[in-house]
Order: sequence, then structure tokens, then C-alpha cells
Amino acid sequence: MQRPGDAILLRIFFGEGERCGHRPLHEAVVLKAREMHLAGATVLRAPLGFGRSSRLHSAKILRLSEDLPMVIEIVDSEEKIDAFLPVLDGMIGSGLVTLEKVKVLQYGPSPSAAEARPPEAEAAATAAASAGRRKAAPRAGWLSRGWRFPRRRPEFS
Repeated sequence: MQRPGDAILLRIFFGEGERCGHRPLHEAVVLKAREMHLAGATVLRAPLGFGRSSRLHSAKILRLSEDLPMVIEIVDSEEKIDAFLPVLDGMIGSGLVTLEKVKVLQYGPSPSAAEARPPEAEAAATAAASAGRRKAAPRAGWLSRGWRFPRRRPEFS
């Protein structure tokens, strides 16, 4: 994806237990997306969800589920997503795949701090640096009040 503008968001919903060959499905999809030079992919693991079977998959302490809901999100141009869909179709056994039109506002590195700072702040920072003085950051929290972790005493048997 070259620049901000109109794009397509591909979302893939599936269970954590899904596999593609010898790899977990999320890993296989992300690696294939990278191989096909898509703009990026994000894997999200959900603490709770249900699908077509209406069976709850939960991450509660007393009942550890090994099949938590997962979502992969990929945003790129419509042409690249359309080229990726047949590959994805061969990888996914069960799950839900959705497409949405999105507008990308920013892609790539954000402006540097120097560009984002107003000229007055830049001049003040330069003057402080040339004076050789740095303003100390205020101390906050338990460390500023003089609290320390107790030293461990060696235990003798």
C-alpha cells in the first residue's frame, strides 16, 4: 500500500485450535500475507466468544479453553486483498471471513518529534542544551518517598 486513501479490511475469525498443515492457522496466514507483500497483519486473541455452534469459548481461570476466539486483520488495497483471497481459501477449514471498505488516514512512520514541535519549543530546547543543563524530571511514586525494597538476608539451614 503506497499512501493513505481507500482500502479494504480483511477480517478472519476462527478458533485458536485451527491449523494449516503443521502450523497454527494464525501463524500460517500472517507468514503468507508477508510473503505476498501485504501492508500488514495483526492477530488478536479474544477472551470470550462463540461461533456457529453457539458454544462459548472462554479464558476463565477455572476453565482454561484451548480454543479461544482469534481474529486476523489485514488492511491493503483492493487488488492485493483480492489476490490473497484464493490463497486464504485454501488455508482455512472453518471460520468467518469478512471484507469492509476503510479509509486509511496514515500509513508509515509518524512525523518526528522535531517536526511536530512548535518553533518556540525547539528554540527553548536548543537553548537548554547549549547551556549544558537538563531539567530533572520530577520524582513520583513510592521511590520518591524514600521507600526501598527490603534487602534479603541469607537464609541458613
